[in-house]
Amino acid sequence: MSDANPATPAETLLIADDHPLFRVGLKYALEAQGFTIVAEASSGQEAVQKAVQHAPNVVLLDVKMPDMDGIEACAKVRDMLPETIVVMLTTFEEEAIVQAARDAGAHGFFSKETDAADLAQAIRRIAEQPERDWMPHVSLPNLTPRELQVLQLLGKGYTNKQMAKDLDLSPETIKDYLNGVYRKLEVRDRLAALNRAHSLGMIQD
Repeated sequence: MSDANPATPAETLLIADDHPLFRVGLKYALEAQGFTIVAEASSGQEAVQKAVQHAPNVVLLDVKMPDMDGIEACAKVRDMLPETIVVMLTTFEEEAIVQAARDAGAHGFFSKETDAADLAQAIRRIAEQPERDWMPHVSLPNLTPRELQVLQLLGKGYTNKQMAKDLDLSPETIKDYLNGVYRKLEVRDRLAALNRAHSLGMIQD
């Protein structure tokens, strides 16, 4: 007799990932944990279509997929199937991606390297209390409005002199604000500040 928990209607899953081998491996691993896989998808668009068709209790979405990424697919699934639990699986764990998944309505966010038993347990916990905030929290640096202005201009490629002219401030004052930005972002130079700000979603390309 199997030790796996028997599948219940609350544990029907759709797996969406553009890598067939990963999808198959995850399918067998979660079936061994007692889940029923009702559908698979290899793109975001297909994931949305099959979610509507099969109405699974839980949709597992890869973040990076063709046609439509997992973030956009998450938002569409949550809009059309508000009772469905959406869990993101990814190898990309930058703060900006976590925040984007949160904004799209994802219930959970896990690395693809998460052990199947741990993932199964997490899915069940989320399904039991979907109203609870299970998403990782992103703590953004507390920049002042002026520091945010300077950071945005930095993202546009402005020099200190250009920032000073645009904001009607002296170059020395701009330098002081930049030092404040560096300190709060915990970096030492412009390039590192830009990389950190991008990862936090504070500036866009």
